[in-house]
Amino acid sequence: MSTPLGLDPLLLEILACPCERHAPLREAAQSHSLVCTICATSFAVQDGVPVLLLDEAVPGPAGIGVRDAAVDAADAESDDAAGGPDGEA
Repeated sequence: MSTPLGLDPLLLEILACPCERHAPLREAAQSHSLVCTICATSFAVQDGVPVLLLDEAVPGPAGIGVRDAAVDAADAESDDAAGGPDGEA
């Protein structure tokens, strides 16, 4: 079984942004890339192989390794929908 980008789900679980923060990555199937959950830097997936080179990455809005305010806002919205940061109502 594979993800929409053809990656093994177990591989996706262990992949992390190569910047110093090492945040998890999420799939962005429309752009055929992996995106850092902290800085929104985008990494191409070519022929099912993630290219996790900072020199070839597309920096997020605030830059590589810099927390993106849009990510913070999305996290806050999901926390609110779940009843708080711990998911308790």
